[in-house]
Amino acid sequence: MNENGSRLRLLDILRGFAILGTLGTNIWIIAHMGDLNYVFTFNHMEWWASFQEFVRVFVLFLVNGKLLGLLTIMFGIGLEMKYRQALRRGSAWPGVYIWTSIILITEGLIHFTLVMEYDILMSYGITAIMTAFIIKGGDRAIRRAMMIIGGVHGAIMLLILCFGIYLGAIGANMSLGDMKETVLLYKDGSWLQQVVFRLTSFLTLRLEAFFVIPMNIFLFLLGIRMMRSGFFALDENGKKKRSKLLHIGLGLGIPLNLLIFVPGGYFDLPVRYLFAPILSLGYIGLIAKLVEANEKLWLWNKLEQVGKMSLSCYVMQNVISTVIFYGWGFGLGGKVNSVTIVWIWMLICCFQIIFASIWLKRFKYGPMESARRFTSGLLGKA
Repeated sequence: MNENGSRLRLLDILRGFAILGTLGTNIWIIAHMGDLNYVFTFNHMEWWASFQEFVRVFVLFLVNGKLLGLLTIMFGIGLEMKYRQALRRGSAWPGVYIWTSIILITEGLIHFTLVMEYDILMSYGITAIMTAFIIKGGDRAIRRAMMIIGGVHGAIMLLILCFGIYLGAIGANMSLGDMKETVLLYKDGSWLQQVVFRLTSFLTLRLEAFFVIPMNIFLFLLGIRMMRSGFFALDENGKKKRSKLLHIGLGLGIPLNLLIFVPGGYFDLPVRYLFAPILSLGYIGLIAKLVEANEKLWLWNKLEQVGKMSLSCYVMQNVISTVIFYGWGFGLGGKVNSVTIVWIWMLICCFQIIFASIWLKRFKYGPMESARRFTSGLLGKA
């Protein structure tokens, strides 16, 4: 919302775009039954070896880490809006927001247990609590935290990059290891067996969620600073800032993320965890420019509806995907090629757009958003 309490349409559009795009990464893991190797180029033939492999790597170039980075920035913007709301009401900060974040962590735990192990909600909930205390210290604390956390994260990624280059120099390969047992579980195991697996392997499966917390904090704070600096303002100054974001984000982000096409996968981790957010900023500028050029385009309204019920759509798309690909569902996992996977992704996106449009004609909030507001309201009265 802006200062007068009305929603900023661009933010909902960006949020909807990010949610649908996030599935563009997750669907490769689900379609290959939990094999993480398929969101990287480790242990795979060169991208030019077949058209199917090129499609997979090209889609990963467009979405892997980029839409998740965009979604993380949007969560930071949402936190800033909650902070402004608390200031307007004279409420204590972080106050109830801590409980809201705990609810998010709980939702993530349920999603992790019942649906898929690569949930982002738990990590976002923990990040939100940490960030809430940082912004309480003001702009100076935000800048200091971004410098320290961003510096540490960047240094770790550069060390990983150097290690990858070293492996390439000695003829070795990076690898995530053999995931045959996981694939067999999602191919032949029951839903209950998969739930037990996720719970008994909790720490191992949640390693990435904890690993990305520093990056998440940085991107949360980046979203907060962008909001405070007027990047989403409707005036001419806001347009100029977004235009600058477009040129810098695409100008730097595209060549850096093209490193995913380098054979051997040595740049895969830096691309996903360091270079991807740069392209995320370019996507913000690009979508903003396109919206400004044609505000009445039907697509913006559809993405806006998805953005308004982003939590519901995030969980829904993962539920649908697991039903389609896992053995206890339709069992298509491992049986379809890259082009088919992309078509299934597009069809799920179309379904969610239609569902969100129909739902919001009858209800003010999405199903999970309504449950969240109800629970938060009870906590607020407690």
